[in-house]
Amino acid sequence: MRKKKHDSNSLNGQLIRRPIQRWFPLFILPTFVCFCIGFVWPFLQGIYLSFCNFNTPRDAKWVGLANYVKVFEDPSFRHAFWNTAAFALVSIILINLLAFMIAYGLTQKMRGSNLFRTIFFMPNLIGGVVLGYIWSMIFDGILKQYNTYLTANATYGFWGLVILVAWQQIGYMMIIYIAGLQAVSEDMLEAARIDGANGFQTLTRVIIPNVMPSITICTFLTLTNSFKMFDQNLALTGGLPQVIQGDTKVNLSELLALNIYSTYNINKNWHGVAQAKAVIFFILVAVLALTQQALTRRKEVQQ
Repeated sequence: MRKKKHDSNSLNGQLIRRPIQRWFPLFILPTFVCFCIGFVWPFLQGIYLSFCNFNTPRDAKWVGLANYVKVFEDPSFRHAFWNTAAFALVSIILINLLAFMIAYGLTQKMRGSNLFRTIFFMPNLIGGVVLGYIWSMIFDGILKQYNTYLTANATYGFWGLVILVAWQQIGYMMIIYIAGLQAVSEDMLEAARIDGANGFQTLTRVIIPNVMPSITICTFLTLTNSFKMFDQNLALTGGLPQVIQGDTKVNLSELLALNIYSTYNINKNWHGVAQAKAVIFFILVAVLALTQQALTRRKEVQQ
């Protein structure tokens, strides 16, 4: 009787899947076409244009690797790269550490934890440009007491951007960490207490290893967000202050995304160079993100 019931369920499953397998290309086709039009074709065209001089895509003239040579000779690009690398490193550590600490505190059965979660998450709902202008007024108001202002010093701009981004993103990462902490088995925590583990040992040897999937996600998001940072950088400092190196103007608080934007808009003869910078930027972010994913997921497998 059980065998007949199993056969009947299997047959019903096959009957349901068969029309889905037959017609799924028809349903997926509109989405696939939109993806090709909105992403694949512009992406491929962008790679081609990085080897050309152009004002518009229609008047593009092939110049080979000349644009890429100019990219690596450009001191503003080199400065923006190292500035972005330092910003990403500081942001990853600061945001993830504070987000995990807050999430850990809010999962300790405290009163009003849901209210605090909402409050900490709210800055993530504000747009980057708005945040940039708000925080620029706050910083300038503080620095005015010392007869200076935010864009007078590259150090002020760097740490101002770090504070802004941390304030915006900590609440979002906190939610992910809370989900990971709530998934830790109570049986494992109870077993650790029975074995005599103190709070620090429980945190480092039981909780953190089991929260590694959340750490992987949050590290990936903070890494990619730090390298893609544009609107906050534009609104907060606009890349200022500025110095002259040779024949090139270098914006000292400029990150990579803003540097690409500035290259494209300031000099019409450098549109191809800006496109080459964008291609290098994509490769850089992709390599770093995939490397980080591989390293942190290896930790997950070991647990």
